[in-house]
Amino acid sequence: MKQQAEAERYALLLDWGTRIGLIVLVFTFGGYLTGLLSPHVPLDQLPKAWSQPVGAYLMSTGTPTGWGWLSLALKGDLSNLVGIAILAGCSVPPLVALIPLYLKRRDYTYAAICGLIVSVLLLAASGVLTSGH
Repeated sequence: MKQQAEAERYALLLDWGTRIGLIVLVFTFGGYLTGLLSPHVPLDQLPKAWSQPVGAYLMSTGTPTGWGWLSLALKGDLSNLVGIAILAGCSVPPLVALIPLYLKRRDYTYAAICGLIVSVLLLAASGVLTSGH
């Protein structure tokens, strides 16, 4: 049975997104384990840091909140967040790719739904709606 073009496009892009995310997770973890990526918080300081409340932990380690982790993405203990961010956002490109297909078919309802889902995902990821720490 032949799949609809939308299903094939969505599945292909989602498959690639998850594969890339997983590969990034494996490589960043490997970089951390081998020492190629030095940690933001030295290993010998972790037990003391982890026993603190989150606010004290963030302050004592200088770890940023929100999207501030991007500035430390090459640090071994935070580099895994790159793969997690890819996995968390890997549904956005397939949804965006569906919009032209739906518009070509003049299926404006589905195109609008995809656009709204993408908007909600991007708004949630932006951190605009967070209550702060």
